[in-house]
Amino acid sequence: MRDFPLPLALTARLSPVVVLAAAGWALTSGPSAAPAAEHEPDQATASQPASGASASAPAAKKTYASAPSPCASVPAAMLKSLVPGAKTAGREIPSTDSKRRRTCSWNALDGYDYRWLDVSFEISVSDQAARTEYHKRVKEKSGGGDVPDVGDAGYSVVNLTTEDKQETREGTVMIQDANALVIVTYNGSDFETKKAPATDEINKGAIKAAKQAAAALESGRHKD
Repeated sequence: MRDFPLPLALTARLSPVVVLAAAGWALTSGPSAAPAAEHEPDQATASQPASGASASAPAAKKTYASAPSPCASVPAAMLKSLVPGAKTAGREIPSTDSKRRRTCSWNALDGYDYRWLDVSFEISVSDQAARTEYHKRVKEKSGGGDVPDVGDAGYSVVNLTTEDKQETREGTVMIQDANALVIVTYNGSDFETKKAPATDEINKGAIKAAKQAAAALESGRHKD
């Protein structure tokens, strides 16, 4: 195989040093904003009565208490299809709070075809907090459409970028289920033709992975 330069954005993605330095979803493939859940006050504390009151409000019930393992959320057979050549075990990105936020990444260059997949779980303090964050991110990534039959809400969008004449097509799927968010990013490039995979391929791949991740989240309901 002949050597060829990778576009700057993809070169950064393939560098573990850059990925670790950008932990917390600062990757170009993921949402740029840090999850609001990590900065929101706990509802039980926020709802305490004024000083001198004799009773305190109970903590709000949360459907999901912690984030499941993202690296175990997508079946190996699907990973081999979506990211040919990648290690199916994936690599979990360090998090400042692994109970509230966990992300796993898979990427590989198979011949001239490059694929990257991220799966992230984010746990908010309440359903409303997750819903607010979901709608905020949907607004930031306008131009997509609803994904039916997933959690409380689902959204998918695909974008094409070009750098140094190299096309990259990226799909993002966001699912809100109670107080949790499932975020999946899937993208690809062909370094021989410099063309990107078809929109349908990227969109369907991202949705398949997101539905599997949502099912993995559901299976761990009420577990710490």
